[in-house]
Amino acid sequence: MPADALLALEPRKTPVQARSAVTVQSISEATIQVLLSQGAERLTTTRVAERAGVSVGTLYQYYPNKRSLLFAVLENHLNKVAARVEAVCESARHKPLAGMIQEMAEAFVDAKMERADISVALYRISTGLGGPLLVKQVGQRLRRAVEAMLGTATDAKSPPDKFAVEIMLSAMGGAMRSLLEAGSNPSPATVRKAREQLVLLCQSYMAAATAKRV
Repeated sequence: MPADALLALEPRKTPVQARSAVTVQSISEATIQVLLSQGAERLTTTRVAERAGVSVGTLYQYYPNKRSLLFAVLENHLNKVAARVEAVCESARHKPLAGMIQEMAEAFVDAKMERADISVALYRISTGLGGPLLVKQVGQRLRRAVEAMLGTATDAKSPPDKFAVEIMLSAMGGAMRSLLEAGSNPSPATVRKAREQLVLLCQSYMAAATAKRV
């Protein structure tokens, strides 16, 4: 889906008052609830409005159709993941490499799996809603945050190049995609194992990528 096509899915207006923000949040949460209980095919603006406790007319003030609703939920979900990782990258600056990588990787997994049911449901519908482009935009945010963090590592012999960071982030995304493609909510034990293995993978790779080049 081209970037300009995403404009048709954007909300009609952005809430500026607290009351409007609460309404939009209620609609967003209702969309998630209907998506999880009814599935994407049975999700309608009427069902969402009823669950949110607002009129269909109020819903249409913000979202023109069902696709716009789902797009907003997907975009919000991905932005939350990015914001969480960005915050951890900021707080982990000026620490040893292994420690900052652990904090970053664990934050990524936790943000994706905090509500695994939502992640799974959104993954299933993301392709038709501009998901790949949104993921690319989020990936650019993560790359900048990780690069800035790694540049302050107290024990790295040389900073990693951008390609190395992109490879690491791709590996992280691929690992989480495998969990989501399974089609069911991963067990807590599976999520813990994924965190451990992803941390090990990223630490080992980035240690090699930042080793002093001869």
